[in-house]
Amino acid sequence: MNHDEHCGPHDDPGHHHRPHQAMDPDGLDAHIAGLPYGVMARETVPRVPEAPPPAPRTPADHVPYAEPVPSPEPVAYTEPVPSPEPVAYAEPVAYAEPMPSPAPAPSPVPSVPPAPAPSPEPPTDVVRGVPAHVGNRPPSYPPHPLGRPSLRDADAFAPFSPVVLLDGAQIGQLTVRAASVRGDSHNWEGSCRQDAMTVTRIGPADAEMLLLAVADGVGSALYSHVGSYQFSRLAAVYLDREAENIHAALCARNVDELRVLATKAVAGAAAELRSGWARAAQHGPRPYADQDYATTLHVLLIPTDARIRERVLCSVGDGGLFVLREGGWHHVDPDAGGDLLDTRTEALPHAYSSVKATLFRTGPGEVLLLGTDGVTNPLTQKDPEFARRLAEAWGGPEVPSLSDFLWQAQTRAKSYDDDRTVICVWEEQA
Repeated sequence: MNHDEHCGPHDDPGHHHRPHQAMDPDGLDAHIAGLPYGVMARETVPRVPEAPPPAPRTPADHVPYAEPVPSPEPVAYTEPVPSPEPVAYAEPVAYAEPMPSPAPAPSPVPSVPPAPAPSPEPPTDVVRGVPAHVGNRPPSYPPHPLGRPSLRDADAFAPFSPVVLLDGAQIGQLTVRAASVRGDSHNWEGSCRQDAMTVTRIGPADAEMLLLAVADGVGSALYSHVGSYQFSRLAAVYLDREAENIHAALCARNVDELRVLATKAVAGAAAELRSGWARAAQHGPRPYADQDYATTLHVLLIPTDARIRERVLCSVGDGGLFVLREGGWHHVDPDAGGDLLDTRTEALPHAYSSVKATLFRTGPGEVLLLGTDGVTNPLTQKDPEFARRLAEAWGGPEVPSLSDFLWQAQTRAKSYDDDRTVICVWEEQA
């Protein structure tokens, strides 16, 4: 109700009419102000007016709807980026049909990376165990070492001779694996290994050669294990003294000169060893005798310069060298060899006339095998299974590891129970 339209008993007719804003004609305002709080009805208590509703937007202010622009591929952050505040509209925009929502963006990368997918089980290492054998049944001897010499009942060398020697090298394009293993019969008897081997380099840088040597002590000789060990090393020393001349003769393919130089070097080593053994025998239980130290010896010399394809094998006695070519083993010198049980067989330091020198060539990809008769004899037996197994093991695309090579070299064959020493050379193809 407007005050201008209300006239009650409190009207004052004696006053002139005043504007509504400055007049209290009936004193109602003063009367209300003087009343105790709470007397007036709830609806007469002045209220704080609510905020007026927002004015509707004009067409000029309205933001027209546009098709949503697909977001670019999200960048992975450590923490997700908050979306901007949406634009408020006074009234919702009506659609004839609901618009399809864009495909949800991939979730941001969480701060904690998810657990990796379980990887497949790693391959289990092969347990080698007992060496493999060829034939219908394994040899009668046990495949593992038994006894060994004692300091109380053997010479000073035998008790310290290991059952197995393992060696290798990588020189330029040449890779070497070498193993010398005590034979089954010596394992059974508890005697020492009589084979020996050497892997080294000789000559100056411009005439350098890889030297590989194997020696097989004669079984009946009392100190043949000493003879094989010392000959395989001292022969390398004397050949090193002739290395430049040997390298020149090898490049010139002069077989006669190579034979003379090899014989000179081996004879020098034999003379030095015999002198030393004779002096040592003066303090020993028996006098010196050449045959006590009898051993065979094969030395292979390969230039480390890959451009030189010639190689030379210096030999005394049986054993020898094979080349693995096109899946088969080929003897470099088919006429070499013999039976060491025959006293007429050539052996150092006494039962030989000269050192045989065999000159040959090889190509990249071929494998050379230098060995004592413990491996070369079964390699040439009528049953080809032994040769086939070694060809499969060593003729593949990769050179075996040292441990694999040792296990493969121990492949057994019945009736072949002698010590076994084998050195293989692989040449990387350019």
